[in-house]
Amino acid sequence: MSDRLLDVKDLRIEATVYPPGETPKDIVIVHGVSFTLEKGKVLGLIGESGAGKSTIGLASMAYGRGGCRITGGTAHFNGEDILAASKARVRDLRGSKICYVAQSAAAAFNPAHRLGDQIVEATVLHGVSSRAEAMERADHLFEILGLPNPKEFGQRYPHQVSGGQLQRAMTAMALCSQPDLIVFDEPTTALDVTTQIDVLAAIKHAIEETGTAALYITHDLAVVAQVSDDIMVLRHGKTVEYGPVAQIIETPQEDYTRELVSVRSNIKPEAEDQTQPLLTIENIDAAYGNSLQVLFDVSFHLPKGQTLAVVGESGSGKSTTARVITGLLPQRNGRVTFDGRDLAPRLADRPREDLRALQMIYQMADVAMNPRHTVRDIIGRPLTFYFGLRGREKEKRVIELLDQIEMGESFIDRYPAELSGGQKQRVCIARSLAADPKLIICDEPTSALDPLVAEDILKLLMNLQKETDVSYLFITHDIATVRAIADSIAVMYQGRLVRFGPKSQVLSPPFDDYTDLLLKSVPEMELGWLEKALVERKMEAAGN
Repeated sequence: MSDRLLDVKDLRIEATVYPPGETPKDIVIVHGVSFTLEKGKVLGLIGESGAGKSTIGLASMAYGRGGCRITGGTAHFNGEDILAASKARVRDLRGSKICYVAQSAAAAFNPAHRLGDQIVEATVLHGVSSRAEAMERADHLFEILGLPNPKEFGQRYPHQVSGGQLQRAMTAMALCSQPDLIVFDEPTTALDVTTQIDVLAAIKHAIEETGTAALYITHDLAVVAQVSDDIMVLRHGKTVEYGPVAQIIETPQEDYTRELVSVRSNIKPEAEDQTQPLLTIENIDAAYGNSLQVLFDVSFHLPKGQTLAVVGESGSGKSTTARVITGLLPQRNGRVTFDGRDLAPRLADRPREDLRALQMIYQMADVAMNPRHTVRDIIGRPLTFYFGLRGREKEKRVIELLDQIEMGESFIDRYPAELSGGQKQRVCIARSLAADPKLIICDEPTSALDPLVAEDILKLLMNLQKETDVSYLFITHDIATVRAIADSIAVMYQGRLVRFGPKSQVLSPPFDDYTDLLLKSVPEMELGWLEKALVERKMEAAGN
């Protein structure tokens, strides 16, 4: 019992929902979940969107997220039931003994203040140490977490560091007060694979170095297997399976867990190239402002009815290339040819037919839809804008599109807040399809989704491609996704195209150095994979 840090028993969490035109009703979102966490250990919480992972993690800090109410159970932290503690006591614990690392570090830091000041703020506020001592510890944590120039790093502002560095800085913030427990809420989900492996290694090293216990929330079983001692698999607010990492990975007992272990095993057969491409970009240079060039002589093509995956780490130029194709960032040099004609560099100069034929699906469905519009309005708008449909004819087409994305008419009057992450992304897909496009640019549309939901979205996109012969330019950093959906691949690095060709060719050796690094950075469902990957990196670096 002396080693037991957190003991959660029969946790029950409820929320009130407000269906349009109906009486508000209470629903249970976490059903009697129990687990224990020993000091210095890591428990991984994994499951699909809506499984209750983040809700349970925050409840471990005696916090009910988004209007949720903790209505049953206990959570003993160092022997004290924090669910029964006073608000003042809970405030004392948060930021000192229990800390939180959010998914989006970019949204968690104040852009107007230096990183060092923000990282030590809670430590000083709670009286854990003086400001000078806290700054000294922060510098030590920067070194442990592998951040550049540890003594000067805290002087930078959030916009002056990369996404991976910012995520590690947030981990330093959580560790600064020397807490007993940290709740990591999907800390690497938004990172590319090459950055993710560095952040994972830094987090694991920091936990081992400091002896802090952690709840690690994620939807990626391969990731959580590298940092956790035990794993709890959740679905619909209930425990599906709970045990040591080796048991969950190697001998899962439940069907749902086995699905998570085997997800994305499908590989799309490669289509033959065609002589007449739908999209061609030739020798594209692009810049932000007058001095910052971000694309250098980029060229590739996409045949009709096929999928081109554009891969690379953050800052490689993937999304910038999409901005050029869509006319949001006019190129300096080169040309973009679409369906046999040159596209005007500026969006404002393009005719409506070009706008209709080229659509986008965005990474974050949450911010891609107006929260005050219903599904009917969201899908219906392009029907009116491009085809002039109104009234009953428009509604009929909206229902057809809902059927096409496998949701159905029952969702037509729902608002985005009443949809799951996967449902929101399906609505965004339907909105793109409403324009009857020839090309859809998919900008990381599955990166924020759990594996099973992402798998469903990918299958939906592939089925729609078979039905409509639409082409996809699929921007991603996930090689598993590339194998599942691509016909051809363009690999980008620092604004340049480093490899392009059919999938079988690009994913087969001999590799260039960067493509080799990308492929080796994809987490595998294997115990000890992270350590082996890091050893390989060190050996290759020493060889160079």
